[in-house]
Amino acid sequence: MEKRIEDLNLEDDFLFSRVMSDEEICRIVLEKILNISIKQIVLPEQQKTIDLLLDSKGVRLDIYVNDDVGTIYNCEMQRGKRGQLPKRSRYYQGNIDLDSISKGEPYTSLRRSYIIFICTFDPFTEGRHIYTFQNTCLESPGLLLGDEATKLFLNTKGTIDDIDEEMKEFLTYIENTTDTFARQAKSSLVKKLHQRVIDVKQSKEMEAEYMTLLQRDRENIEQGIEQGIEQGIEQGIEQGIEQGERKMAALSELLLDQKRTDDLKRAIRDTAYREQLYKQFNIL
Repeated sequence: MEKRIEDLNLEDDFLFSRVMSDEEICRIVLEKILNISIKQIVLPEQQKTIDLLLDSKGVRLDIYVNDDVGTIYNCEMQRGKRGQLPKRSRYYQGNIDLDSISKGEPYTSLRRSYIIFICTFDPFTEGRHIYTFQNTCLESPGLLLGDEATKLFLNTKGTIDDIDEEMKEFLTYIENTTDTFARQAKSSLVKKLHQRVIDVKQSKEMEAEYMTLLQRDRENIEQGIEQGIEQGIEQGIEQGIEQGERKMAALSELLLDQKRTDDLKRAIRDTAYREQLYKQFNIL
């Protein structure tokens, strides 16, 4: 079921990117996640696309930020379990590095970078709220490579006591972005975030933009799936993934694997039936 803008949580890409487009909000969120001090950031670039080579796969980044000393921050909201997050983070890292350095510049010009995935699932199944990775020497684990590239994976479903209460509230708020939760929250971070959330949700301009994006996605889904049925399963699924909603792409793949093309056609047009199938296949 398509959500109204007032029902969105921060886990939803649209709300997350619009909330983080506020410089001060973005700065304090990054400071909290990384436990560092950031003096100033450049206005976040929403949905930055890096497309360096004609024959390579481009990268679209949710939040791409620079600070006053040139550090690069890339922050992604990740819903649904995906087993390729580690290699995806590696691919993002390579593209960000290539994008940030000009031809002929020395490697020393490469900037410090942080790639952050906020996940609504545990990507490494160890119960941690946060997993931080840097390149180290296998023979001497305390020896850092020193390439200044850090990757972090946050987990809203963490169970162990590895972060402070403010961070726990923030991670809970990601999936429960409601007035009720914000009112009982103790941290100033959640309260500041929620004021920005209210501003976005009550903006007529934002609502119009959201509805336009919904319509575009709906059309892309229908076009991609219809072409997939007509032109071939593999091509259709790829286009559905690239152009449409992730849930619909997953459902399409399952139905086509089972040769249920009639059910797929009905799901494209019938929202209630589509939701029924999501529940049947446990597509969250």
